Amino acid sequence: MEMKTRLPMGIESFKEIRRQKFYYVDKTALIRELLENWGKVTLFTRPRRFGKTLNMSLLKCFFEIGSDKALFDGLEISQETQLCEEYQGKFPVISITLKGATGRTFDEAKSMLRNIIGTEAMRFQFLMQSENLTQIERKQYEKLLVLNDDGEFAMSDVLLKSSLYTLSRLLKKHYQQDVIILIDEYDVPLDKAYQSGYYDDMVDLIRSLFGNALKTNDSLYFAVLTGCLRISRESIFTGLNNFKVYTVKDVRYKEYFGFTDAEVRQMLEYYGFLAHYDAVKEWYNGYLFGNTSIYCPWDVVNYCGDLRDASVTSPQNYWVNTSSNDIIRRFVSKANTTTRDELELLIDGGSVKKMIRQELTYRDLDSSIDNLWSILFTTGYLTQRGTESGDLTELVIPNREIRWIFVQQIREWFREESVKDTEKLERFCRAFQENDTTAIEKGFNDYLWNTISIRDTSVRKEMKENFYHGILLGLLAYMDGWLVKSNAESGEGYSDISIEIRQHEIGIVIELKYAEDGAFEAGCQEALRQIHEKEYESALIKNGLHTIYRYGIACYKKRCKVVSESLEVKP
Repeated sequence: MEMKTRLPMGIESFKEIRRQKFYYVDKTALIRELLENWGKVTLFTRPRRFGKTLNMSLLKCFFEIGSDKALFDGLEISQETQLCEEYQGKFPVISITLKGATGRTFDEAKSMLRNIIGTEAMRFQFLMQSENLTQIERKQYEKLLVLNDDGEFAMSDVLLKSSLYTLSRLLKKHYQQDVIILIDEYDVPLDKAYQSGYYDDMVDLIRSLFGNALKTNDSLYFAVLTGCLRISRESIFTGLNNFKVYTVKDVRYKEYFGFTDAEVRQMLEYYGFLAHYDAVKEWYNGYLFGNTSIYCPWDVVNYCGDLRDASVTSPQNYWVNTSSNDIIRRFVSKANTTTRDELELLIDGGSVKKMIRQELTYRDLDSSIDNLWSILFTTGYLTQRGTESGDLTELVIPNREIRWIFVQQIREWFREESVKDTEKLERFCRAFQENDTTAIEKGFNDYLWNTISIRDTSVRKEMKENFYHGILLGLLAYMDGWLVKSNAESGEGYSDISIEIRQHEIGIVIELKYAEDGAFEAGCQEALRQIHEKEYESALIKNGLHTIYRYGIACYKKRCKVVSESLEVKP
C-alpha cells in the first residue's frame, strides 16, 4: 500500500484530502445512514473540531451533480452499488458555512451573511442562460449577485431572508431535481450576536432565512445543519416538521464525528506511532457520544503530524487555541462555594450529576449556573459517564487536555481577582522581600482558600505541585521592578521560582512541594534540601545579589506551611 506522506492538519475539504492523498478516516457510511434514517431536516450538534465541516464537505462531494465519483473509490460507501447508482451525483447542492457571518454590529453581520450566500450563488452562473428559467426568474437570480460600489453583495434585506429559498427554487427548475441544502456552523451568528448585543435582530433574520429555506420549500429534498448548540426550536426552528436533532447523547451517528479507538489505533500503527497510544488516549480520548468512546480528531491528527515532523515528543494542547474558552471563565466567575467545590472535584478526576438542558436560547446561557453546566457539556468541556440517573447526567472532564484548559482559565481568573486588592497583594509580596514567613504563610493560605485547588489523590503529585506553583507565580509577578523567573536554570537544575530584587540586592529562591497527607514539615524540609543539593542560589550570587532567601513551601489542599533560610554573601 502506498504510504501517505501527509496528514490533513487543518484541512476540511473532502475533495482536497482525497485528491492530494492525505490520510482519511473513512466516515462515508454516514451517507448510507443519513439516507436510511430519513429526515427532511437533520441537525447534528457536536463540539468544535470534531469533523462537522469535513462531513458536510463529504456530503456535498457525494450528492452534487458533476462531482468527481472517483473520490469515493475504495471507501466504504462505494460498496453500496445500488445506493450510489441512485443518489451519487444526482442533486443540485447549496452548501454554506455561517462561521464567518459575524460582526461587531448587526449591519456588519448582515453584510458578511450576504457575502456568504452571494458567493455560493455565484457557483451557479449558468442560471443566467438557463432555458428552463423564465426571463423574470433569471433576473431574480441576477439580483442575488448585485454588488455595491465596494464590491460586496448588496441584496436587500427582504431578498436576503428568502435567498436560500430563491436559489433552491431556481436550481430545481433548471435541473428538474429537488435540492439538498447544507448549512455548517448554523449557530455561530447567534453566538456572536449575543456577545455583541444584537441577538434579537439576528434571531429574526435567521428564523426567516431558515423558515423560508427549510419549512415552506417545495424544492427541498433534504437539509443537513451542524453546530455546537441545539438552539431552542421556539427560537429559530418554529414550525419545522420532520426535524431531527442528534446530539452527543444520541446513539445514532455516534461514530461519525470524531475518531473511535479502533480508528486511532489504526492511524498510529499506520505511521509507526503505536508506542504513543497511551499518551494519546490520556490526552485526547474520553468523550462519550451515545455509548461510544470518542477521541477529538483535531488533536489526534495534529499530534501525529507533529510526531512525523519530529517537532514534538509529548502531547500538546491543540484544542485550546481553536477558541477563546471564555465559557469556562464565565462559569468560574459565577461559581458559588458549592459550585467551586464541584469544580475542584471534577479537576481532581471526580464526577458530578447535573440536569442537562440540551435545547437552549442564548438568553439562557447566563441566566443561571445550571445552564452553564449544560453549555460546558454540549461544547465539549465536560462529557457524560455511565448511565443517566433519572433526569441527572453524570459529568466528568473528558481528558488531560481539557483539564489543562480548566486549570489555565482558573489561574487567569484568580490572577484577575487577586489584583483587584492591590494593597493586599503588595503586602503579601513584600513579605518575601522581608523574610516574614508568618505573613507569607497567612497570605498564601488566604489566597488558596479563595481559589479552586487540587485536592485529590487521583492527580499525580507533580501536577498538584504545578498548580500551587502557578498560583504563587501569578501573585509574585505583580511586583514592578522584580525579575521573576519560573523554572530558571541555576546550579545543577531548575528552581521552581527565582526572584531578583536588584534595587535591594536581594535574591529569592522558592521550591514548592506537595505535602502528602498534610506532612507540612517534611515537605518544607525536602524543599530546602533540594535547594541546597542543587545549588539553586548560585545564579543569583553570580548576578551580584548579596542577600539570598531560600523558601521551602509545602502545600496540601488549601493550606500551606513556609520555612526559610537566609544567606549573606560578602562582596
